[in-house]
Parts: sequence; C-alpha cells; structure tokens
Amino acid sequence: MSRNFYILAGTLVLLALVSAGMALAPSSLQPGLSANGSLWQTAAMFLLLFGLASALVGVLSQLFEQVDRRGEEAKRAARRKRLRR
Repeated sequence: MSRNFYILAGTLVLLALVSAGMALAPSSLQPGLSANGSLWQTAAMFLLLFGLASALVGVLSQLFEQVDRRGEEAKRAARRKRLRR
C-alpha cells in the first residue's frame, strides 16, 4: 500500500519540477500556454505540497504496517512459548 503513495509522491514532485521549469521559461517558448509565471509557480507549489503529503502518508502507512507485523510476530512467539511448557 505504501508503495502506491511513494509512486504518487514521485509523480507529483516530478510534475512540480516541470511546473517550476515552466515558470522560469520565457513566454516565447510557451506558445498557446499560459505565460503567467505566477500561475506556474502556484501550480508547482501545490504539486510539491501534495507530493510531500503523499510521501508522508506512505511513510506513516509503512510504519503502521511494520508495527502490526511485529505485534503479530510477538503474539505467535508468546503462543509458541506457552505451548512448549
């Protein structure tokens, strides 16, 4: 599950970098596109923000999965220990 969030985060950060590059490009290189640099900067900022939030969700979900897995392993080890007595 966390892998999907990492892929989403990477995609959003890549798009943020492209948007930041478009904000720096002169308007002559953007025929037919919005030449407003602040629009591209705003898009880059929001894409970066959503990418970082997605990465945070991925890290937290991976941590919670690890806690659950270790809890199950501890329960199994305690069960085996009781059965050996």
